[in-house]
Amino acid sequence: MQLRYVFTELGQGLRRNLSMHVAVVLTLFVSLTLVGAGVLLRDQAGLVEEKFGNEFEIAVTLCRDNDRSNPACAAEADQAQIDAIQEVVDASPEVESSRFETKEEGFEKLKKFYDADYLEGPNAAITADDMPQQIWVTLKDPQRYEGIVSSVQGLDGVAAINDQREAAEPMFETINTLRDGSLLVALILVVAALLLVANTIRLAAFARRKEIGIMRLVGASTIYITLPFLLEALVIAAISVVLAGGALAALIQFGIQGRLADSLEFIPWITWSDSVTAAIVVGVTGPLLTLLPTLLLTRKYIKV
Repeated sequence: MQLRYVFTELGQGLRRNLSMHVAVVLTLFVSLTLVGAGVLLRDQAGLVEEKFGNEFEIAVTLCRDNDRSNPACAAEADQAQIDAIQEVVDASPEVESSRFETKEEGFEKLKKFYDADYLEGPNAAITADDMPQQIWVTLKDPQRYEGIVSSVQGLDGVAAINDQREAAEPMFETINTLRDGSLLVALILVVAALLLVANTIRLAAFARRKEIGIMRLVGASTIYITLPFLLEALVIAAISVVLAGGALAALIQFGIQGRLADSLEFIPWITWSDSVTAAIVVGVTGPLLTLLPTLLLTRKYIKV
């Protein structure tokens, strides 16, 4: 096999359909970038859910004295009611641990979020006596909480049950929506890239129909005729993968680590080690999107 001829045909093919090849590269670049971004968003959602899912607790708020806003509370929860609630909580198989928080402890936590003038002095808006007592529950599995909620809800002395995950649910939904949206657009662009690859192969085969006919007459094998087409597809895939990898690297370096990680330090953000999966997906998907249709379509178009 004369490799010199193969590479000569490769160079001529790339120059002959340069505009079509550029269109394929750009389409593949955008689609692969979105596919990689979808994988990164999936990993990001997993990190956030793993961290906050394990840290979120259920707060069993006990009745306060003169709490007219809650019809379930006729009076402040007494010690017997607190002991009964604590016993139910500790007996639940879903509970890993629990801790009782007094009014004073809750008031000290509140001071971290408000100015001292608002909470202290004769005209304080809220005092320690206004705070409810709470039982904070840590679950063995953050996804399994229905049992403890149904067991405690309705007991005497229970004013409300608050799940911290409710506040973070919009964050999870936003990440999942961005992930699904990026993958959907990527799928549309992948279809467009496949169509462009098919058109490129058809035009390249038409432009070389005389050469292919001569090679058939002299007994050239199918793989020998197909090889320049495969190399063109491989070059297009390589360029697209490199561009997509650079875009994803810039996203991690400047978008996530350079901006989001500094401004939202309480959220765990993906790092370079977490981007290995995205790099593998992009590196494998790119060649598949070009080599597979090339192998399938050249068998049709090189039959002269």
